[in-house]
Amino acid sequence: MKNYRFVTPKRTGKWYPDLETAQRHACEIGAGYLDTRTGQFVAYVGTVLETIIRSTTRPRAATA
Repeated sequence: MKNYRFVTPKRTGKWYPDLETAQRHACEIGAGYLDTRTGQFVAYVGTVLETIIRSTTRPRAATA
């Protein structure tokens, strides 16, 4: 599963499961804004989009 977050020079956003959600919440950390007229995300200067691939399986507890 791929997760997304935006990072600014001063703040780091939370990880979100899809890009659209990450874009909607980017304004909370000052990473950019979602233009409601065009539906496009506009990132501010210095904003970086980070992605990570996380495993969907959880590690099992060791048994003795």
